[in-house]
Amino acid sequence: MKSRLLRNIVGGLSFTTALFIFQACYGTPQDFGLDVLIEGQVKSRATGLPVKGIRVSVQDGIQYTTTNDEGRFGFYTLRLDQLKVAFEDVDAEESGVFSSKDTVLMNFPDVVYLDILLDSN
Repeated sequence: MKSRLLRNIVGGLSFTTALFIFQACYGTPQDFGLDVLIEGQVKSRATGLPVKGIRVSVQDGIQYTTTNDEGRFGFYTLRLDQLKVAFEDVDAEESGVFSSKDTVLMNFPDVVYLDILLDSN
């Protein structure tokens, strides 16, 4: 009984040691996809002040972020031939009511900076 327990412990430690050495030699898997950083700031067209709480999404809205107190946003997304970036007011009580807006990006670099002005309703 004791020898079987000892053999299981040593076997388990040997296996985890082999995995650790494999990772040390070959590293962890890397994401070699072509990503693009989209960042920027959203402001009110009327006042020029930053707008907090605007939802910034790509394509069908699965990937999104929300602007911070300074109206800034940033996220990585997959590089496609064209990207449709949408801006939608999701917390109208806090920042006022702003019209939705979208823009289509084509032939863009690895880092895109957008200055967006939203109209208030």
